[in-house]
Amino acid sequence: MSERLIELLVSSFGKIFLSCLEVTIPLTIISFVLGTLFALLLAIVQIMEIKGLKQIVRIYVWIFRGTPLLVQLFIIFYGMPSIGLTIPAFPAAIIAFSLNVAAYNSEVIRSAILSVPKGQIEAGYMAGLKYSQIMIRIVLPQAAKVAFPNLFNSVIGLTKDTSLASSITVIELFKTAQQIAGRYFEPFALYCEAALVYLLISSLLSLLQSYLEKKAVWKKSDKKIKIKLTGEKI
Repeated sequence: MSERLIELLVSSFGKIFLSCLEVTIPLTIISFVLGTLFALLLAIVQIMEIKGLKQIVRIYVWIFRGTPLLVQLFIIFYGMPSIGLTIPAFPAAIIAFSLNVAAYNSEVIRSAILSVPKGQIEAGYMAGLKYSQIMIRIVLPQAAKVAFPNLFNSVIGLTKDTSLASSITVIELFKTAQQIAGRYFEPFALYCEAALVYLLISSLLSLLQSYLEKKAVWKKSDKKIKIKLTGEKI
């Protein structure tokens, strides 16, 4: 490796990592939070068997899980202007990623909620709780324990998927690497450097996931639920 290439990689690393902090990570966090909140709503609609709405949700999930994320990005950013709706690149990326995350995470949350024994719900009714109270105090805390690994995996996957935003002119991590590679004609080295940054972020997220899974917060939640169902004060 030449001295010139080493200097280029050292100087470009800061720019690539900065774009990760300023664009890639915020894009990931915002999209995941919005998508997961929407996913929770979609999951509850399906579980409550709301006539008409359930079918709409199923069609929505079918469409967004059955079409490529890249195509969804292009439709929102490049396609919508043809019908008179122009959305800037960064918001367009957030919309596309959020809608895609919602489709996948709604199935994760739905299956997690359904994994909670029906006896827990019946016990909640016996304790005089309303359906909404049962969901918030009993069902969702237990479902969160089941859904957490898959939801966190979607964060890691979304972090890598944000590289697709470069296709609609969002200057994120990979787009920055592309621009530098085009300027200095060193695509192999710079794309490998970008891959290294993605690997670093994904590894840190995996460590965070392992740490959170080992925390006693789940045990505390289970203990509180048991106390509530027995009628004792917390």
